[in-house]
Amino acid sequence: MDSAKAPVVSIPSYLEKHYWWAYIHPNAIRFFDHQPIINFILWGNYAKLRNAALAEMGDELPGQTLQVACAYGDLTPHLADRVAAGGGRLDVIDIVPAQLRNVRRKLKADAPVRLLNMDSADLNFPDASYDRAIVYLLFHEQPVEHREKTLAEIFRVVKPGGKVVIVDYAKPDWWHPWRYWFKPVLGYLEPFALDLWKHKLTTWMPAPWSKTEWPRQSYFGGLYQKIVITR
Repeated sequence: MDSAKAPVVSIPSYLEKHYWWAYIHPNAIRFFDHQPIINFILWGNYAKLRNAALAEMGDELPGQTLQVACAYGDLTPHLADRVAAGGGRLDVIDIVPAQLRNVRRKLKADAPVRLLNMDSADLNFPDASYDRAIVYLLFHEQPVEHREKTLAEIFRVVKPGGKVVIVDYAKPDWWHPWRYWFKPVLGYLEPFALDLWKHKLTTWMPAPWSKTEWPRQSYFGGLYQKIVITR
């Protein structure tokens, strides 16, 4: 496992303002990064969403895999095992150094993983560097401009024919009780999340991918979605 040496990237102001309590403060990381806690936050759906994303990635992952932003829970260790089984390499990028340090403690010492301090909206990689990418519960936490830049960067660095797997929030079905009482709560805690209730994720993708209806699956009455894109 390698942590590339590079200058620390400045944390965006929106992240410090709205998410210091969830991702930046050391006590937040110690509190939230436990399977029961993160599973409760996702209404018991953590394992289902994690497994759905991993199934799309594949059991053995040769070549180069990119995880855009760290994630609480055990997604990254499972992904690293699949990369190791395929003889590949996994790069995990995040803007918050403390998040990268937190991921490091969850990985095996010999995991084929690089942990890189990098802004998802400004990836320091050449074009077509990766065979696949995964984005797990990130876009609902980004303002529109950052979301658009992140998607553009992902499509830039993934090779033609490569796969992009996205798991995130979506608008729940009309009958779902969470659609009504959870909306103000989500809007307060996650000020950018309701964008994904109002618009399809393709809204923020660059052309021509924004014009395509990609395979999409809903979970927990539509509150979560998985989208699989072929670059």
